[in-house]
Amino acid sequence: MSHLFDPTVLREYDIRGIIGQTLGTADAYAIGRSFATLLRQAGGSRVAVGYDGRISSPELEEALVAGLNASGVDAVRIGMGPTPMLYYAEASAEDVHGGIQITGSHNPANYNGFKMVFMGRPFFGADIQELGRIAASGAWLDGHGGHEQRKVLGAYVARLVTGLAGIDRARLADLKIGWDAGNGAAGPALELLVDQLPGEHHLLFTQVDGTFPNHHPDPTEEKNLADLKALVAAKSLDFGIAFDGDGDRIGAIDGAGRVIWGDQLLMIYAEDLLAQVPGATIIADVKASRALFDHVRELGGQPVMWKTGHSLIKSKMKETGAPLAGEMSGHVFFAHDYYGYDDALYAAVRLIAASARLGRSVTELRGAMPALVNTPELRFQVDESRKFAVIDEVKARLAQAGADVDGIDGVRVSTPDGWWLLRASNTQDVLVARAESDSAAGCERLLAEVDAQLAASGLERGPQAGH
Repeated sequence: MSHLFDPTVLREYDIRGIIGQTLGTADAYAIGRSFATLLRQAGGSRVAVGYDGRISSPELEEALVAGLNASGVDAVRIGMGPTPMLYYAEASAEDVHGGIQITGSHNPANYNGFKMVFMGRPFFGADIQELGRIAASGAWLDGHGGHEQRKVLGAYVARLVTGLAGIDRARLADLKIGWDAGNGAAGPALELLVDQLPGEHHLLFTQVDGTFPNHHPDPTEEKNLADLKALVAAKSLDFGIAFDGDGDRIGAIDGAGRVIWGDQLLMIYAEDLLAQVPGATIIADVKASRALFDHVRELGGQPVMWKTGHSLIKSKMKETGAPLAGEMSGHVFFAHDYYGYDDALYAAVRLIAASARLGRSVTELRGAMPALVNTPELRFQVDESRKFAVIDEVKARLAQAGADVDGIDGVRVSTPDGWWLLRASNTQDVLVARAESDSAAGCERLLAEVDAQLAASGLERGPQAGH
């Protein structure tokens, strides 16, 4: 017996596909068998399994557990919840050697997928390809695993609250915060969390609904923050927090309704952290603002620019011992007083803590940031066979021209106007561009450089591609 996956579903950072078209229960069963085989070969025997609020998640969970059991691995079923709750179940229990969350992340409602942890480390890239190879050859170990239900939601939320340790709660009593769970899997955890936080809290869309009836749960797109902005304005709240569908990415707005993007949140976290851990290394992805790297440096920290992708960032954190890292996309990773994985609920608690320790409101912290002109992520379709080749061509031309290039992930080019980025997405047939300058005119000049490089490779910035 063997199994072939649709070639589009085994991605760089996770497994993802369209239910009933490229992904189904047979795939979930095969993932269980292949993952269990690898885990047993590494000396493990028990895996935590969780799932998000998508309509297809429960049946995929059943099939996954059956696959794990058939290859001799026990499953600890923690039920429906955010991805970081699964990470917590894996990190906090000594008898658990891996974790699998069934989640479509921020994809449309008809998608689903799997995020995995293996013996305490991210499981991605070559690991995921290896799952496919084992399934294709049918080289599965056989066995008889069992399964148990384990309630972790209460313990997980109690652990989140420790992010406020050492802060005088009376100082937080006047805080007024808005929250938008976007009908995603973070809703029930959020309701429990705010019951244990000081201050006044106003919640939107905590009812888990895999059809996402109010707005799509992707807080990196400003249009999805409209309801939260309206709530903050109507109730005169201090700030607002939003989550993606599986609770591992955070979005935020200040009391004036301004978006606080991922790299700007990291500036706040970095200021708070470097006061506690002087000289610490702080990692951000190549899409992050120059203002962030400058800010970390000015505060005496060691800024490190790294490749985009939550699994890649987590691995770099382990390698460097960095206590904090983040991505433009809203993944924020705290290893300082936490486990080092991306948890948007914990990041929200740490934002409250940072504001209290720094003695400034979130709106003041956002207002103090330099006013730079930057583009959003510009994503456009490029044939899969061309996307990495184009980056190589651009690199070669820039090297010949003597440009100031960071080639860690695509090309990030610094000029007197600022910087521009062109990189290939690891998960889609898409090129991603971004530019940042002190002025609108400078930003236009940077985009003209991007367009010139694309034209030299026979491409143009076409219509925007979705995530």
